[in-house]
Amino acid sequence: MAIELILVPDLGGVDSVEVIELAIAPGARVELDESILVLESDKASMDVPSTAEGILSRYLVKEGDSVKVGVPIAEIEIGSVGNVSNTRGPTTISGVQSNTSGAHQNIKDEVDTCLNGDDSPDEAIVALVPDTGSSEALNVVEVLVSVGDEVDEGDTLVTLESDKASMDVPASVSGVVIEVLTVESDKLSTGDPVVRLKHIKEDVVGGARGNVDDLVEPSLAPEKELKAYSEINEKILSAKEAQTDVTTIPSTQEYISVSSDVYAGPSIRLAARELGLDLTLVTGSGPRGRITKEDLNSFVAQRINAPQAPPSVYDNTRPLSETDFESFGAVERVNMSKIEILTARNMKESWSTIPHVTHFDDADITELESFRKSLSDEAKARETKLTPLAFIIKSVAIALRANSKFNRSLLLNSNEFLQRNYINIGIAVDTQRGLVVPVLKDVDKKGIWELAEEILSTAEKARQGKLSVSDMQGGCFTISSLGALGGSYFTPIVNSPEVAILGVSKAAMKPCWNGVDFQPRLLLPLSLSYDHSIVNGADAGRFMGDITRILFDVRLLAMF
Repeated sequence: MAIELILVPDLGGVDSVEVIELAIAPGARVELDESILVLESDKASMDVPSTAEGILSRYLVKEGDSVKVGVPIAEIEIGSVGNVSNTRGPTTISGVQSNTSGAHQNIKDEVDTCLNGDDSPDEAIVALVPDTGSSEALNVVEVLVSVGDEVDEGDTLVTLESDKASMDVPASVSGVVIEVLTVESDKLSTGDPVVRLKHIKEDVVGGARGNVDDLVEPSLAPEKELKAYSEINEKILSAKEAQTDVTTIPSTQEYISVSSDVYAGPSIRLAARELGLDLTLVTGSGPRGRITKEDLNSFVAQRINAPQAPPSVYDNTRPLSETDFESFGAVERVNMSKIEILTARNMKESWSTIPHVTHFDDADITELESFRKSLSDEAKARETKLTPLAFIIKSVAIALRANSKFNRSLLLNSNEFLQRNYINIGIAVDTQRGLVVPVLKDVDKKGIWELAEEILSTAEKARQGKLSVSDMQGGCFTISSLGALGGSYFTPIVNSPEVAILGVSKAAMKPCWNGVDFQPRLLLPLSLSYDHSIVNGADAGRFMGDITRILFDVRLLAMF
C-alpha cells in the first residue's frame, strides 16, 4: 500500500493554526477532497481536504495541537506501489528523494532495516525531516531533546528555520531518544535524519514503559520542563501574596503578548504562554538575539520581587471577584470556541483603546424597496437573492471614496496614518462557532447583482465553516446588519485597525412630514461608530449624509 501524506495547506500568511476537530476515524475510507480535519486560526476555521482517495491510516496530530504550513497531519493508504513498510512504525515510501548523502544515507538505510526487521517490541526508528515545501536547506536553530528524553508522537524534536519562516520537526512515534543526529546551526533538507528513537510499540506499552529508565539516564523532557516552569510560576504567585500592597508583582495578564516578532523556539513560546509572559520584554542572549531557556528563567526571577504601584480603581485588568453562582441554583461550565474567545478579546481591546463616538440617522428607503421588489423575477432567474444589503454596501463604497478619512488606519508607535486606495468591506456573519467577518474585495468595482451573489455565497460559506484565512483579511470598513432580527439602533464596536463600522437595524414604516402633511415612509435606522482620534463629528455627518442620500434615490448609483 502506498502512503499519501496530507500536509497543512497554505494559511494565507498565518503563522500557525489549531487542530480543533478530527473528522474521520482512522481505518475509514475517505474520498478525494473529503474533509478529514478542521483547523482554526484567530479569525476563521477551515477544513483540510484529502488529496487522495483511500483509507485513513492514522493522524499525525491530535486535537488541540498547533500546526504550521507544510506539516504532515495524516496518512492515507492509496494502493500498493513498491516497497512500503506494512504494520510497524512510521511508513517508509520507496523512491523518496533526499538531499542526504554519506553518513545520513547510511542512517536512512538503517531505518529501512529497522522497519523490516524482526517483531521485537521495541524498534529503532530514525525521525526524518518532513517535506519542507522547498529544496532549500533549513538551519537547525533549536534542538529540543537530548539522549534519554521520552517523547510522545507529535512532540517537537528540533526547530528548523529559513529566511522566511520556521517549522517544527515532530516525532512520528512515541519512544525514547537514543541518539541526536544533528546540532544547532546544521543545515537540513527534506528526508534528512534528525533523531534516533527507541520505539515502544503500543501493544506492549505497559511492559516496555516500565523499563524506560534502564535504557539511558533521562534528561529534562519537554513535559518536565514545562512543569519546572509551572513550579516557578507558583513561586511567583506565592511571592505576590507575600508582598505588601506597594511591592506586588505585576499581574500576569499585563505580560500576555500576541507579537510574532519575537525570536524564540516553540518550547519557549509555550512556556511563556503558560506563564502569561510577554516575550517582547525578554532580552535574548542566543545567536541573533534568540531567547533561550536561561533568558526566560532569568526574566522570571527578576519579576518575582519587581515593585509596582497599587492598581488603580479604573484599571480594567483587575480581576473580577468570583461569584458563587452555584448557591443560586444549577449551573454548567461550557468552553468557549476559539472564535468566541478571540472575538471577546478583540472587542474588549477595541472598546478600551478606541475613543468611540456613534452617529445615528435614518435612511428613507421607500423607493429603494419598491425598486428592489420589482426585480424579484430577475433575481429568481439569476438564482440569487437581492437584499437591501447589496445597495447598502455599494452606497458605503461610494461614501468611502468621497470621504477618505474613513479609509485610513493609524500606524502604531508613529505619528502617521495609512491611507488605503482600495475598498474592501467586511460583513459580520453570525455562525454556530461565533461571529466572523468575511471581507468582500474591491466592492467599488462591482455591480449590484455581483454584490448580491457574493453576499449570498460568502454568508453560506461562513455558516458552513469553510472560510479561508484570506477570506477574512484586508477589510477597510465593516457593516453589521441586524435588520432581520429587529431593533432600532445600537452601538457597534469598531473592528480595529479599521476606524469605523456601520450598524444596520430593522426598517419600519413611520409618518414623515413633507412640509404639507404626514406621509408613510419606510425608514432604515443606521448607527455609525467611528474612531474619534482620526475622524471628527463633521466627517461622520458628511459620510452618513452621502449614504442616506444614495439610499433615498438609488438613481445616484448610476452617477458614480
